[in-house]
Amino acid sequence: MSQATATSAAAASARHGPLDRIVIVGGGAAGWMAAAALSRVLGPRGPAITLIESEDIGIVGVGEATIPPIRAFNALIGLDEATFVRETQGTFKLGIAFVDWTRLGDRYFHPFGVYGHDFGVAPFEAVWRAARRAGQAQPLDAYSVCARAAAQGRFAPLPQSANGPPPMGYAFHFDAALYARLLRAHAEAAGVVRREGKVVDVALRGADGFVEAVTLESGERIAGDLFIDCSGFRSLLLGQALGARFEDWSRWLPNDRALAVPSANVGPPPPFTRSTAREAGWQWRIPLQHRTGNGYVFSSAHVSVDEAHDTLLSGLEGQPLAEPRLLTFQAGCREACWVKNVVALGLASGFLEPLESTSIHLIQAGVARLLEMLPTKAFEPADARRYNRLMAADFENVRDFLVLHFHVTQREDTAYWRDLRAMAPPDSLAERLAIHRATGRIFREADELFTKTSWLAVLEGQQAPVMGEDPLALAVPPEVAATRLARIAELAREAADSMPGHAEFIAARCQARASA
Repeated sequence: MSQATATSAAAASARHGPLDRIVIVGGGAAGWMAAAALSRVLGPRGPAITLIESEDIGIVGVGEATIPPIRAFNALIGLDEATFVRETQGTFKLGIAFVDWTRLGDRYFHPFGVYGHDFGVAPFEAVWRAARRAGQAQPLDAYSVCARAAAQGRFAPLPQSANGPPPMGYAFHFDAALYARLLRAHAEAAGVVRREGKVVDVALRGADGFVEAVTLESGERIAGDLFIDCSGFRSLLLGQALGARFEDWSRWLPNDRALAVPSANVGPPPPFTRSTAREAGWQWRIPLQHRTGNGYVFSSAHVSVDEAHDTLLSGLEGQPLAEPRLLTFQAGCREACWVKNVVALGLASGFLEPLESTSIHLIQAGVARLLEMLPTKAFEPADARRYNRLMAADFENVRDFLVLHFHVTQREDTAYWRDLRAMAPPDSLAERLAIHRATGRIFREADELFTKTSWLAVLEGQQAPVMGEDPLALAVPPEVAATRLARIAELAREAADSMPGHAEFIAARCQARASA
């Protein structure tokens, strides 16, 4: 091999070699989740990881609830569950109680886990609906361990058994700032270097427009191969420097403001989030060990900030511990979450209101896919295309599920609810609703986040009409269906009854220190 050929081959190898430097711009949950996961998986032989954040820039921290996949993330980074709950002043979450969403005075529960068991090829929901019409089935919650336990204020993980009760799932309520602190400790122990400061300049390479380095207010210049944008709504790298367009979804999700306030606890914490529909939005209640998180997400086109402020405070169950904080946002996402050598996570990639506690999960999904398609220095465009396609599908699936809550309602008491009932939903949601309306069928496509249980809970809870019957229900004789449904409900009841109280479980396993 000639010297020139060898030199050319070495250069090509270098261009396709592994990353040397990863720079994360922004801390909070997004930045430190990325740092903790990357450092844990890539190990000491991996690229150097630097995280830049400024203590002068606060984190949004609206969402203090999440969904079951966070358990897998914590396990990935080696974070013990009891430690996580204790250090974040956390509690357990079996689902979400929805109040006044269908009509004033109505209530339903969206549980984790599953309802019952399928009857061979016949889906549970098809058999249950046919039996319900015949007067031989109980309400849907009777077949969910989580719904039954939540109603009694109980919690404990249950072992899975083929002949046991329906599988349950659970997640957590936690203090987002304390979680970021915990993640930081894990990441720094694994070698992540934190730099304090604000980014004041982003340098692009002239040849290809990739980000070359960022400059801090102090004058320090930090170069990297891969940049992860966790700068929040500002989207400093992806949005501002690289110009990734923001797709506005406010025509379907018009809420654009939130007021958030902590309050003192009143009684033992329930093992579920509560979402109460208000005149121009909805109010959350998230119980932690040391306080309760509250907020009112609303549309500024339908109610003033002052009116929303009064509604929020009048709906608190404990004394407010601070003055409500106003947040402004717009529903939507970037047209691409990965552009050139920048990947955006969290608010820098998009925002969907926390009605179903998906904010942390979308960060987790972005981190997982980045690890799956971690680029070399060549930054193969096909990796970015696949990443963007999958993340777009995640955002759209969450969007459709959120729109479902607002669109399928019988409320007409305010202009806000009349407008949402009348809007044309996204085509993808309209198709789901048409299929469900015809036969009650519910499908989960590929790796969609929300399961059939989630869709069934909201569709049934908000009384979406079903005109016909799934033909597969005919495969199960009525007497067989009634007997098996009764047994499923009995197993779910026994499982819930066997659990200790939620507060009792926390006190025995993961009570936070009084000084935390």
